[in-house]
Amino acid sequence: MKNNFSFTGARKIAFGNGSFAKLGEHLRDLRAKRPLVVLDKSLAAAGFSERVAQVLEQADIDFCLFDKTEPEPRLELVDEGAKLALKKKCDAVVGIGGGSAMDVAKAVAVVAANKGRAVDYLGLNNVPGPGLPTIMAPTTAGTGSEVTFTAVFIRKDLKKKEGMNSPYLYPDLALLDPELTLSLPPGPTATTGLDALCHAIESYTSINASPLSEMISLEAIRLISDSLRTCVHDGSNLAAREQMLLGSLYAGLGLANAGVTAVHSLSYPLGGKYGIPHGLANTILLAPVMAFNVPAALEKFAIIAETMGEVIDNLPLREAAYLALDAVEALIEDCGVDTKLCDFNIGEKDFPELAKVAMTIARPLANNPRPVTIENAIGIYGAA
Repeated sequence: MKNNFSFTGARKIAFGNGSFAKLGEHLRDLRAKRPLVVLDKSLAAAGFSERVAQVLEQADIDFCLFDKTEPEPRLELVDEGAKLALKKKCDAVVGIGGGSAMDVAKAVAVVAANKGRAVDYLGLNNVPGPGLPTIMAPTTAGTGSEVTFTAVFIRKDLKKKEGMNSPYLYPDLALLDPELTLSLPPGPTATTGLDALCHAIESYTSINASPLSEMISLEAIRLISDSLRTCVHDGSNLAAREQMLLGSLYAGLGLANAGVTAVHSLSYPLGGKYGIPHGLANTILLAPVMAFNVPAALEKFAIIAETMGEVIDNLPLREAAYLALDAVEALIEDCGVDTKLCDFNIGEKDFPELAKVAMTIARPLANNPRPVTIENAIGIYGAA
């Protein structure tokens, strides 16, 4: 644990039931007159663009719609969205949807403002300057993208994922309305929620965790483990949805400040090469990576176990720590998520190449509480 630390995130957070209705007011605060609204394709198909129009018309704000975002978005979408923003002279960007829509929106804002190409801004600190003002409104409780400096995309040409990471990607406002998550079906509720749990556990156990990030990440673990089952099996329960979205927010703040670990490094190739959705890929790898990491962070994993409801009184530390695995595996099972690579026709012959790609995702591996070799990575894929 580091006692010398900094802490960053979205410039402002507005949380509460019905808060989306104030989107127009927040845009006026940013002096935006014509925002580009980046919307999930599925939300647009369900008619959500009409709700956006109603909210913004009440505030007398014109807007342009970019509704082409799909799960695991292609990098090319960023340049397409930025081109539209420039053509329509948009002065802000609003991202509405899951992590994909928010990642595209954040990247569009910086590409449009700097008049560059998305591919040139990939990596760490390659964005040359501030972007257009941004507001992110999540409709899933999962990625925490509304408070992070990261946007992740599929490189179809390279069959891999790459991230755009820059302080200029932090949103000006994270607008979190639990009511927007009520219509999310059980499957996506489960995988996005387990994605948030990954962020919370990884950031809590990261070697870059600070006293502040640990406190927030641990509370995220508690909120998610207490509420996710209810959200999956009783999606209309607004109190559970509220707790889940709060847990996702906290997990995102932990991620932004302490970083994620080996789960993300090993999951990226599953999305890039096989198209496995990000939340599901992380879920597949969470327990195997935890099993690998437990010996290096016994006290932290014992605390995770207790936070998730396991009784650790009078147990030896090692036994208590491994109960964290039981708690996570039980939550995954109760949420009905399939977590084996073989179900996706991924087998032993594929592990060396996956591991080779995973080792190039260096930043999360550097945060891991236990060093990971390529042989370790192959073994973790085998355990998955």
